[in-house]
Amino acid sequence: MHRDNTRVVQIGNQKIGGGNPVLIQSMTNTRTENVQATVAQILELERAGCEIIRCTVPDAAAAEAVREIKKQIHIPLVADIHFDYKMAIAAIENGADKIRINPGNIGSADRVKAVVDAARERNIPIRVGVNSGSLEKQLVEKYGGVTAEGIVESALDKVRMIEAFDYRNLVISIKSSDVLMCVKAHELLADRTDYPLHAGITEAGTVQSGNIKSAIGLGLILNQGIGDTIRVSLTGNPVEEVKSAKLILRTLGLRKGGIEVVSCPTCGRTRIDLIGLAAKVERLVEDYPLDIKVAVMGCAVNGPGEAKEADLGIAGGIGEGLLIKKGEIIRKVPEEQLLDALKYELENWTGDNI
Repeated sequence: MHRDNTRVVQIGNQKIGGGNPVLIQSMTNTRTENVQATVAQILELERAGCEIIRCTVPDAAAAEAVREIKKQIHIPLVADIHFDYKMAIAAIENGADKIRINPGNIGSADRVKAVVDAARERNIPIRVGVNSGSLEKQLVEKYGGVTAEGIVESALDKVRMIEAFDYRNLVISIKSSDVLMCVKAHELLADRTDYPLHAGITEAGTVQSGNIKSAIGLGLILNQGIGDTIRVSLTGNPVEEVKSAKLILRTLGLRKGGIEVVSCPTCGRTRIDLIGLAAKVERLVEDYPLDIKVAVMGCAVNGPGEAKEADLGIAGGIGEGLLIKKGEIIRKVPEEQLLDALKYELENWTGDNI
């Protein structure tokens, strides 16, 4: 697979590429210069499972804040830079573990070299980021519009610009809100470089539509062995990005750990509030670092069988449900006690059969 053969890049206390696990990223939406708010959000994202965090650094106040933020968090911090090369240098000097730039929008070659020299001095990786929305006019004209081929050419042009200064501590990011264009671009790029790739569907949308687009796009990319780190971009609380990324990776078999909840879609046979119960179970299991499957099923047709295939399961009846562990019925529980009964089993889980 491509990700097994990419270069290894060290980002703070994490490594990507070379077959290392695909890491989950997110981005703060606080004002970076508000250190207290930014740290609070990063710590919340850490608890959710975020492994690399990115903050925008548009001005000197934000660059200075990087130093204080770094003291209070535990995951690598990436400084996101647009236009002002001095902010990239300042962020590096203040302890950023990686910077994200588009060399095409920070000015002359001398300015790019100044950023590269600062990164080289501290061995800080540079993520070269190109989005379909910022594709150069000449490439749009060359390919008759915004295309996957144009995005890839643009990204490789920027990479060569940095390689000309003899620096190869790089990560490449190519993104588009067009899912299939983004997938094709990653396929093309993976054949042309061994730099690790940061994958994502940019400007994917709200939690609902963005999750669907990201799941399809990232699923197609990752399942081909492409992508060393990912971000699910959602218009909403960034914690939702991390939850979605974890689920995508687990679904593809790229991440273990965490409880998988399966539940039936409900039908006219359901006689308990399965929709409400399933939502509560999904929230409940976030607090347990177990690698198990929990089934929440609504009726006697498929419920018992599906629940028996899980490590723990609920099979609903009329105002009650069966609690099932490792394929065996433990007891019958009134509907209003099902969540507490499941919680008890999680808190006392040993994995032993009964």
